[in-house]
Amino acid sequence: MTEPPDASAAAAQPAPGAPTGSTGVPGTPPPAGDAGPGAAASRSVTARATAVGTAVSVALILAIVFGSRLLENFDSALLPYAVATVFLAFGVAYRYTVWVAAPGARRLFKQGWRSFFSMANFRRAPTAVPRMIATYLGFQKFLGARSHARWAAHQLIFWGCILAALITFPLTWGWFTFTSDTGSGPGYEMRVWGYKIIGFDSLNILGWLMFHGLDIAAVLVIPGASYFIWRRMKDRGAITGQRFAYDLVPLIALVVVSVTGLLLTFSSLFLHGGGYEVLAILHMVSVVFTLIYIPFGKFFHIVQRPAAVGMQLFKYTARQDQEVFSCRRCEEPIDTGPYVENLRGTMRDLSLDFDEWAEYCPRCKRVLRGSAYLSQVKKGFK
Repeated sequence: MTEPPDASAAAAQPAPGAPTGSTGVPGTPPPAGDAGPGAAASRSVTARATAVGTAVSVALILAIVFGSRLLENFDSALLPYAVATVFLAFGVAYRYTVWVAAPGARRLFKQGWRSFFSMANFRRAPTAVPRMIATYLGFQKFLGARSHARWAAHQLIFWGCILAALITFPLTWGWFTFTSDTGSGPGYEMRVWGYKIIGFDSLNILGWLMFHGLDIAAVLVIPGASYFIWRRMKDRGAITGQRFAYDLVPLIALVVVSVTGLLLTFSSLFLHGGGYEVLAILHMVSVVFTLIYIPFGKFFHIVQRPAAVGMQLFKYTARQDQEVFSCRRCEEPIDTGPYVENLRGTMRDLSLDFDEWAEYCPRCKRVLRGSAYLSQVKKGFK
C-alpha cells in the first residue's frame, strides 16, 4: 500500500504562482504572440457553445412558427414574451455546452447518461430511474435532510414555476388557444396546435382552474421565494456565502412576477380594469427580465439537475454491486469504486499530479497534509 507523494516530491514542481513557460522551465515566459493551448481550447468551446445556442434558438423559432400554424394562432401582444424565450433558449444551450465542456462535468455527464440508458442497469433495477426522478427531481427529498422548512419552500417554488411554465410557454408560442363561439363565453374550447382537446364552461370549477392557473402558481411561488429571501437576510451561513446578483435577484424577480400577475387579476375582477395597462407593462418587463436572466443566475441549476439523476443512478448501481471503495489509510468507506476512479480520471484530465489523494477519506487527507507540513515545511517545529 503506497502513500501519496510527500512534500519532497512536491518540491520538484514549480512553486504556486511561479511563471512557467511553454518549455516547462520556471521563469521562462511563453513566446510572444502565443496564447497557448488553453486559450485555443477556450475559443473552441465558445464557438461550439455559440453554434449550439444558435441552433437551439432557430429550432425554437421554427417550432413557434409551425406550432402556431404559420403564426395564425400567434398572439402579437405576447411577442415580447416569445422573444424572451428565444433568448432563454440560446442562453441555456450556450451555458450548458460550456458547462459540459469542463473535464469534471463532462465525465459525470457521460457516466450519468450512460447509466441512464444502460439496459443492464434497467434489468437489475427496473424501478430505479422512475423512483429517482420522483424523489430526486420531483420531491427533492435530499433537501428534507437539511431542513424541512427549506424543503417546503423549495417545493412551493418548484411546483409553482413548473405550473407557470406549462401554461405560459405554450400560450406564448401560440401552441395553446382558447376559443369561444360567442366571443365572450361562457363556453370555451382549448386547442393544441389547432386541434380541439377539451371543451369547458368558464363558470364551473374546471373553467376557473383553466383561467386561474397562473394565479395558483403565483400563490405557490410567493411564500416560497419570500422564505428564501428572509433566510438570506437572517441566516448567518447564507449571508456569508451569498451574492446579490446571483442569489437574491432571481428570488426578488420571482416575487415581482408573481405579485404583478396577481395584481392583473385583481384589477380585472375588482377595479374594472383600473391600472391594468401599467400593471401589464410591469409584469411583462419582470417576466422578460427573469427569463433572460435564468441562464446567468442561480436558477440555471434547474437545467443542470436532470443530468444529476444519471449520476445518482451511476452511484446507486455501483453500490448494488457492492463496489464500495475504502480509504487506503483508515479503511472507512469513501464512495463507490467507479465513482472514485471517475474522480481520479478527472484529476488526470486537469493535469493534477495528485490523483492518488482521491483514494483517501477527507479526515485522512487532513491528517496526511498536517503530517507532511510538520515534517517537511516546519521541521523541528514543536
